Amino acid sequence: MSGLDTVPEVPPDHRWNADSLILGIETSCDETAAALVLGGHDVVSSVVSSQIEIHADFGGVVPEIASRAHLEALNPVIARAIVEAGVDERRIDAIACTHGPGLIGALLVGVSAAKALALAWDRPYIGVNHMEAHLYSAFLEDPTLEFPLMVLLVSGGHTMLVEMRGHGDYRVVGQTIDDAAGEAFDKVARFLGLGYPGGPAIDRAALDGDPAAIRFPRALSDDPANLDFSFSGLKTAVVNYVRKHPDAGTADIAASFQAAVVDVLVAKARVAARQVGATGIVLGGGVAANSLLREELLGACAADGIRGFLPSREMCTDNAAMIAAAGWHRLRSDGPTALDAGAYPNLRLVG
Repeated sequence: MSGLDTVPEVPPDHRWNADSLILGIETSCDETAAALVLGGHDVVSSVVSSQIEIHADFGGVVPEIASRAHLEALNPVIARAIVEAGVDERRIDAIACTHGPGLIGALLVGVSAAKALALAWDRPYIGVNHMEAHLYSAFLEDPTLEFPLMVLLVSGGHTMLVEMRGHGDYRVVGQTIDDAAGEAFDKVARFLGLGYPGGPAIDRAALDGDPAAIRFPRALSDDPANLDFSFSGLKTAVVNYVRKHPDAGTADIAASFQAAVVDVLVAKARVAARQVGATGIVLGGGVAANSLLREELLGACAADGIRGFLPSREMCTDNAAMIAAAGWHRLRSDGPTALDAGAYPNLRLVG
């Protein structure tokens, strides 16, 4: 190979099929992960090293600290994924890695490592969109899902409704105009003194509260045709309520806040699914681990006569198995990514 602008040569008779083994690498935020996935859906190994304890004292992710932690953890995580898979590195057919969106320093750690392995092993490199990878979490556990699907992608950085018409064929039908749902969970949890990360903290506190105790606003719910989300005003409403009612129970506030978020997410997902004639609604992203959201979405899908699919909680949070799965599909449709491609912190899903 002559340089970094070269795409590793792929034998002309090579077919990316059920026997193709992809190494996935994920370092977009605060999880260092590596996984080996066979044929786009069969998870052979999956290793995740979390930085939650490192960032907990700061109440959120510190980008510089995250990047340094990725540098320390990535090589051991990759090695462990290969050992747990029980394969020789020569069996690996391609290396897929998150190249956006995310924290630029964190992304560069993974992208640099993936390119180095691609060069060292003479294997194709595939840059993967992190949000696209979340769409494939469900297929890791049920590859028989039928299109079209409505995917409710809810995380700390993104909240969107995506019509998945086929592999690589997406249309964003709604998204947040301000805070993402996960961001709102983190901010409210921090304000209430519940700790970090906010999503699980709110979920736990809400178990002892009354979701009907306080009627917090459901933004952008007046117009059924509007599929966008807004959670900034809800966060402000919680802050104002607590200041006016300092004796209010934290559990009731958490439960009422959570109910407001879930009501909007589920209602808009149902409308979007009906509009596109979806066979079902699929959850994705870290907030998809929320117990109330999972329960309410399944109930709504049953009432609407469509399928509701909830990935396991391990596949909701950031992981490398979903990166490898999306990479397998991208390799089949688009081929390898050039090694002079960079990292893209503001990468969009479509457009």
